[in-house]
Amino acid sequence: MTIDTLPAVAGGKPVRSGFLNFARAWIGEEEISEVVETLKSGWLTTGPRTKQFEKQLAEYLQVKHVVCLNSCTSALHLALILLDIGPGDEVITSPITFPATANVVLHRGAEIRFADVDAGTLNLDMRSVRDRITKATKAVIPVHMAGQPCDMDALESLCRQHELFIVQDSAHAIESRWNGKPLAQYGDLSAYSFYATKNITCGEGGALAGNNPEIMERALTLSIFGISKDAWKRYNMPGYQHWETIEPGYKYNMFDIQAAIGLRQLEKINGFAQRRTEIAARYDAAFRDHPGLIPVITLPEAHHAHYIYILQLNPDNLKIDRNLFMQALEKENIGIGIHFRSLLAQHYYRNRYPEQVPLCPNAARVSERILSIPLYPLLSDQDVDTIIAAVLKLLDYYIK
Repeated sequence: MTIDTLPAVAGGKPVRSGFLNFARAWIGEEEISEVVETLKSGWLTTGPRTKQFEKQLAEYLQVKHVVCLNSCTSALHLALILLDIGPGDEVITSPITFPATANVVLHRGAEIRFADVDAGTLNLDMRSVRDRITKATKAVIPVHMAGQPCDMDALESLCRQHELFIVQDSAHAIESRWNGKPLAQYGDLSAYSFYATKNITCGEGGALAGNNPEIMERALTLSIFGISKDAWKRYNMPGYQHWETIEPGYKYNMFDIQAAIGLRQLEKINGFAQRRTEIAARYDAAFRDHPGLIPVITLPEAHHAHYIYILQLNPDNLKIDRNLFMQALEKENIGIGIHFRSLLAQHYYRNRYPEQVPLCPNAARVSERILSIPLYPLLSDQDVDTIIAAVLKLLDYYIK
């Protein structure tokens, strides 16, 4: 054992001399220039750039309608409103997700039935979804974990059989495809995220996509107070434009400064995706067959967006648990995350639905085994080398 092979947490030399952030957005001169032009234009709120971003997103997602919003959470919330999901209804979703996926269900006065995840893919297990359906079930929210799409053919077949809506949480999955088709072509509505760390970013932001014109027109109205004309319609036309309150809506609209960033990011989406795929392939090759890891499987029908890269530790073969492994990796100057701890392991949902905890054993297990390592286009080949070296260094040191 040398100072180079001894973990830094045990007194060895870190793999990296400086700390590598877990995530970092690639913002170039194109985005900066577009924001400056937006500021100079005098039109800052929802306006021409937001409308253009919606149009280009619809083309990219191969869907008829997109409404840009201030977050993916807003998109999920609006989707449940548009599908009239509320008190007395139940919605099935995954416990391995960010709290927003479940929170919006409760905000609507509905109840959640958590389905277990598949231990290989970390996506919803369709057998568990089937078993969780009751007379009160009205919708399923699949979460495309890390950018790998759920089995949308199986889910659509199951939901058609039981007359259930599908609202996709595609926060990780803007580039994802299932059997070659963009995810927005499946189900009823799809929610996307443009948060700071996402595959493309607006700093903050989201979008709702769908093919039903009436539903999507109402989504637009609800996104800006429920009034009949947004600011662009009111002030971009000659003469004062009267508006009416159609129904009580929300302040969920995206504004043009956000859309300015998004427009330039969308131009780069294919290059970003290619670089993330290259990095993920290097990780796959480096970590494949290591006894300290349990593989996270990609299904052959899935086109993976590679939003994040998840390691699943094999506790049977390691002398260290996930939390200590994360601490050791940080000491090697590698930023890390967890995507995600099961909601049923967290205070609120564990106490609200204690009877559901034993129904999701795979989620409970993987929740304590998974961590995420950096995966973003700004990583250099040398950065990737050091990440691989740090992970292997710890796996080899702590192997039983």
